[in-house]
Amino acid sequence: MTTDTDDRTATPTPSAGEKSVRDVPADVQPATPDEPVDIALAPVTTRGSNAEPQYVTGIKLWLIVLALSLALFVTMLDMSIVATAIPHITNQFHSLNDVGWYGAAYQLACAPMQPMSGKIYTYFKTKWTFLIYFSVFELGSLICGVAQSSVMLIIGRAIAGLGAAGLQNGTLTILAGLAPLARRAFLTGIILGVAQLGIVAGPLLGGVFTELATWRWCFYVNLPVGAVVATLILLIHIPEQTAKMSWRGQPKATIQRQLRLVLVHRVDLVGFSLFAGATIQLLLALQWGGTVAHPWKSSVIIGLFIGAGLTALVWGYWNYRMSHWNGTDDIPNRNGEAALVPTPIVRQRAVYTGSLTSFTLMGAIIMNSFFIAIYYQTARDASPVMSGVDILPSILSQLFAAVASSMLISKMGYYLPWAVVGTALSAIGTGLLSTLSPTTPTGHWVGFQILAGAGRGMVFQAPFLAIQHAVKPNQISVAVGLLSFGQNVGGAVLLTIANTVFDNSLKSQLKQHAPGVDPEAVIAAGATAFRSVVSPASVPGVILAYANSVDHVFYLAAGLSVASFFCTWGLGWKDIRAKKPSGGAGGAAAAPKTATDIEAAPATKAVDGEADEDAEGEPEVARDTKGDEKV
Repeated sequence: MTTDTDDRTATPTPSAGEKSVRDVPADVQPATPDEPVDIALAPVTTRGSNAEPQYVTGIKLWLIVLALSLALFVTMLDMSIVATAIPHITNQFHSLNDVGWYGAAYQLACAPMQPMSGKIYTYFKTKWTFLIYFSVFELGSLICGVAQSSVMLIIGRAIAGLGAAGLQNGTLTILAGLAPLARRAFLTGIILGVAQLGIVAGPLLGGVFTELATWRWCFYVNLPVGAVVATLILLIHIPEQTAKMSWRGQPKATIQRQLRLVLVHRVDLVGFSLFAGATIQLLLALQWGGTVAHPWKSSVIIGLFIGAGLTALVWGYWNYRMSHWNGTDDIPNRNGEAALVPTPIVRQRAVYTGSLTSFTLMGAIIMNSFFIAIYYQTARDASPVMSGVDILPSILSQLFAAVASSMLISKMGYYLPWAVVGTALSAIGTGLLSTLSPTTPTGHWVGFQILAGAGRGMVFQAPFLAIQHAVKPNQISVAVGLLSFGQNVGGAVLLTIANTVFDNSLKSQLKQHAPGVDPEAVIAAGATAFRSVVSPASVPGVILAYANSVDHVFYLAAGLSVASFFCTWGLGWKDIRAKKPSGGAGGAAAAPKTATDIEAAPATKAVDGEADEDAEGEPEVARDTKGDEKV
């Protein structure tokens, strides 16, 4: 049998009309012609050697990009908009003790599910999986909007979190099927740039809704946007670039067998249970810790931290064991795909440095968006709406930098320079924001925001591009799920640390600048109502205490930006426009293989492993055949 080389996988594929080992892995080849092949066990590229990737172009491409941008925008918006609505919610439900759960329920449901979402997108149809996740998110938003009690609102937040867990991963997985990586850089910049607006614009929109309408619109706003998103996704065909489970035309027994194999041998339910347990214990400790009922030194908080650590160790052992399980003749375990987080993926430098970059970067972004609003509402006595207007320099510069840098990345091919410069600007801008005082001139705080926002916009997409370049197409969903988890947990963990820094600093600053004021009364009153609980003579001292405490949080955010700067160097100096030469190493290695090498049944596992290793080192753009086309 003669072979030629597949441009995407760098493995031998048959000439016209012949079956490929790559299309039907020998480990799962049917014993008889009537027995179906379990493609779900080993998703591979759907392209043959003579077929070009089927991408979306023209108006359909831009409509899908619009839908994905809106979906990710409302997901990010939902993370920050509730903060503005909480005072009005607690007033209506008389539920001050439940305040922490309005944010925690969302995080507790979302964070543990994100690595699992990568597995689900790997084996099931991307379009329908995305729509299911999005429907769950919309259902949660509806329940929150119509909630008649605090408990009902918390349940709605948890349901929304479950849906949100798969939306960022799904967005980037769909995007991977729309365009090759060189063109995808521009599209990724647009989508993530719009998504970032959701984080920083949350306080602005929340203030508008709560002041001019009702807090319920903080959740209702997701419903009309969701209708637009679902309609566009439903009506437009989204190509799959890797083989997924096929439902149409399959016998019931075949579908049941494939589902059983995927659930038992690919999804790693045991690993997921351990991972979720460790994550939930950590988030609960951070949520409850430092309160009157549960100070940091209480046995409950210490127990949760210890439990999270021990459970994480057990999960790490289990995950390593499943990653290195040899599999069987019927159930192969290529590249550790039986584990929840395969170690061959985690060990890639772009993956772990990209996840660390996203962890620190998201923490800095959320700190900036939350605490800059507190500065305006306290030090400058701005209303929630006006404080939202005051952060427009950050919003607009972030969006402009995200789109402009993505265009230049698509043209020049390298994302690392933008990531390095972006984190440097973010660190400088955030450091300058730490100098804010009640008398800072307008030109200064506007300029500081522009600098920090532009930096964040330039770097936000770099980890996603690096990961998609580094891993194989059928590993993108799992790798992006890990990165999304880093973002989510980074936001939750680091925001909790920031709140602790702020509260402790505010207490000490109040003693120094407003010694006659009760710190607990000021903190309980909140940033917008403290003037009603202190004497007019003490207001300047309280304002100065708030401004200095916000500065201390910005010290932490600046440090995180510096950490992001160092992490970005691990993303790699890669040209995402690069094509694999026809006589390159991968092709040269594949071409000499003979029919005996490919068809020998006893050695198929070794051959497949060699092919996987050959392909794993190739960047994704080297496997694209249309990477130089323009959008």
